[in-house]
Amino acid sequence: MTAPTSPTAPDRLLSVLAAFDHAHPALSLTDISRRAGLSLTTAHRLVGALTRWGALERDASGVYHVGLRLWEIAALAPRGLGLRQVALPFLEDLYEATHENVQLAVRDGSEVVYIEWLAARSSVGVHIRVGARWPLHATGVGLALLAHGAPEFQEAYRTGPLASFTPHTITDPGQLRRVLAEVRRAGAAVSDRQVTDDALSVAAPVHGRDGTVTAAVSVVVPYAGARVPTLVPAVRLAARGISRVLGWRPDIPLAGEDGHPHGC
Repeated sequence: MTAPTSPTAPDRLLSVLAAFDHAHPALSLTDISRRAGLSLTTAHRLVGALTRWGALERDASGVYHVGLRLWEIAALAPRGLGLRQVALPFLEDLYEATHENVQLAVRDGSEVVYIEWLAARSSVGVHIRVGARWPLHATGVGLALLAHGAPEFQEAYRTGPLASFTPHTITDPGQLRRVLAEVRRAGAAVSDRQVTDDALSVAAPVHGRDGTVTAAVSVVVPYAGARVPTLVPAVRLAARGISRVLGWRPDIPLAGEDGHPHGC
């Protein structure tokens, strides 16, 4: 029987950073030690090194926060700040056209990660913030991204566990396969009350220079009174605008761009 491998120094260092998340943005040294699974002595040493480098910051009360140095490094990610800057004018146009919540997201493994969010003042509440993660099948942007993933990835995802959040969440592999096929045909995805019972999202894929789908744009509206046929062209137009700035030059129209939007 193979003995378990002891955590390496980089593993321990990363575990300190991983102790922070949206639910725990500020931690004491004891909290970090507990959440990282490290002794207090080891946590103290690593936290000190990270603080001196700027990855962590310590406030007057002795509580630690993620430091600006990490933000500077993260801004170099091509799917992060750079994509947000390219997309923002189109997201703002979409917001002005709908006055609803507008989102930009990318795929990371089996999850969707939100990298921009324009919040409407008087619209439906959403459980989203920049950096938030959700399963691909439960959101509009996730469906748009999953539908354009590699076939083997789609198959593995469909046959894996599908988390449920409301009675409307897609949890049947066969239904998910049909929905993804419709997303590809329509050029847009509609996520109907999958995360909350009062919200519906419409999303469209963003293509990179080589035509691969690199991100997705969505608008989230109240389910009651949602005008999907009106929202689909607006969201698809925003996604296409971002795609063109990224260098995408389609030879043929997107599937479903026949003036007849389709929901899922």
